[in-house]
Amino acid sequence: MKYMSEGLDERKTKILHAIIQTYLETGEPVGSRTIAKASDLNLSSATIRNEMSDLEELGYIVQPHTSAGRIPSDKGYRFYVDHLMEEKDHEISDMKEFVIEKTERMEFVLKQIAKMLAVNTNYATVVSAPQTHHGKVKFIQLSAVDDSQVLATIMLDGNIVKNKIIHTSETPNQETMLKLNILLNGSLNGLALEEINLGTISRLKEQAGIHSAMVSDVLDAVAQAIQEDEDLEIYTSGATNIFKYPELSDSERASELISAFEEKQEFKDLFTADKENGNPGTGIQVYIGNESPMQGMKDCSVVTATYDLGKGIRGTVGIVGPKRMDYEKVVDNLRTLKVQLDDIFKKTDE
Repeated sequence: MKYMSEGLDERKTKILHAIIQTYLETGEPVGSRTIAKASDLNLSSATIRNEMSDLEELGYIVQPHTSAGRIPSDKGYRFYVDHLMEEKDHEISDMKEFVIEKTERMEFVLKQIAKMLAVNTNYATVVSAPQTHHGKVKFIQLSAVDDSQVLATIMLDGNIVKNKIIHTSETPNQETMLKLNILLNGSLNGLALEEINLGTISRLKEQAGIHSAMVSDVLDAVAQAIQEDEDLEIYTSGATNIFKYPELSDSERASELISAFEEKQEFKDLFTADKENGNPGTGIQVYIGNESPMQGMKDCSVVTATYDLGKGIRGTVGIVGPKRMDYEKVVDNLRTLKVQLDDIFKKTDE
């Protein structure tokens, strides 16, 4: 536990953290026996009781009724949220350092793969950088921007961070932001979009009370953050190989194909189609002629493979050639390459 506050040693910090987490889950006052059973503190109930008395004197927890358990005070909630923010700041900082360190290597590897495939197959090739799909909510932080705007910072699996501005009819204050942060994180952390059902939404709105409209806007922002496409980095090579095939080398067709490889935008449609067609991330998809979702590829065949790095992080490798391409050779190349890519990028995470 990295975070310390005035009057709190490591043991008190851990006990306070356990009390707040248990109360967020149950909504019931928390007793020493519950903490002793539910946590990995390896402390007796008597020791925990003594520490809880100290925490009460320090103002971090309160006892709502005689002989009842304790619940967090506003000071306790503030401790919890500040602690949570600090941990997430560390995570974001560490991830930025990792990305800076690994990005150049990733770009180099993907460019080399595109060139190698083009040489090995005599066709044109395209490779997309890995992306995170179907993210789960890892953390949400609401911050007041001004009297009518709130900034929602949403962290998804893979430490993908999205910022959304929410316009609100109420004037957000610090106490409101604190309570909503606790409510949203306690209810949504670890959930994928499809797991945020009507029951979850109704409970959240009910608990939010007069702030239910703001919670609704935050849920919309979470859905948008999970669903929206990342900027897709695409690497291509061997576009001029298409001139080797007479059926693709007339001026109009060649111009369309070269434009597609230069602009790269159409390839995003191709990778989206792979996702919609239910490609499980381990198979190979073949588009022949008009089957292709790309307008400029109607006279070609396109074969794609999705490499999967785990945790929903995937990328796509594609080969573009004439309809009479050597499918067996192309599929063999992609299968071999997919395994190699999985291995290369998993090593970069070590």
